Amino acid sequence: MAGGPATYWAPGTQILWRYRENAGEGFHIARPVTVVRDDEELLAVWMAPGTDCVKPVLADGTPVHLEPLETRYTKPRAVQRDRWFGTGVLKLARPGEPWSVWLFWDPGWRFKNWYVNLERPLLRWGGGVDSVDYFLDISVNPDRSWHWRDEDEFAQAQRDGLMDSRTADRVREAGQAAVAAIEAWGPPFSDGWQHWRPDPSWTVPSLPEDWDRTPAHVSS
Repeated sequence: MAGGPATYWAPGTQILWRYRENAGEGFHIARPVTVVRDDEELLAVWMAPGTDCVKPVLADGTPVHLEPLETRYTKPRAVQRDRWFGTGVLKLARPGEPWSVWLFWDPGWRFKNWYVNLERPLLRWGGGVDSVDYFLDISVNPDRSWHWRDEDEFAQAQRDGLMDSRTADRVREAGQAAVAAIEAWGPPFSDGWQHWRPDPSWTVPSLPEDWDRTPAHVSS
């Protein structure tokens, strides 16, 4: 993994893309990724199929999505190492923007959809980027139609105290701004990233043992 001051990473550099716990200080999601592009306008990274990751689970090991929504965010949790199965994911984030845009493909590189993940603007450090996921998302189809996702989780997170009303208002505002970008078909939707392919020489990044280290953040 990269270390030292976070300036711009060269294509092919392997970094971590992490999310902190909601209403907590620890990290519960960590994904090693490969930098595709990094400059003053965009950070683009590739999460390859088969990547070893860290994900949240219930304390007894039950997958989070299998727990009923009413208790999903109140039962004790742990983290678990796992592997990203299926096709890879291309993640795009513009500096300071409160969301990232992910691209998904079906097998055979048939483009599936864009996914707007509403989140805290990325904080950079020497080994990667950190954020907080805000539950609410937007799915964008190849025909440019879109729909909200996980509105029920967004509402439950507020009921369970994982997000205060002020933060929720900011997330809704960010969502509306993202919708405006979708409907205007601005970047990154208009940039042709669905035709991108990874460099075949890239190796699948490994998950470092200190994936949860707390660094001094450098910039957003």
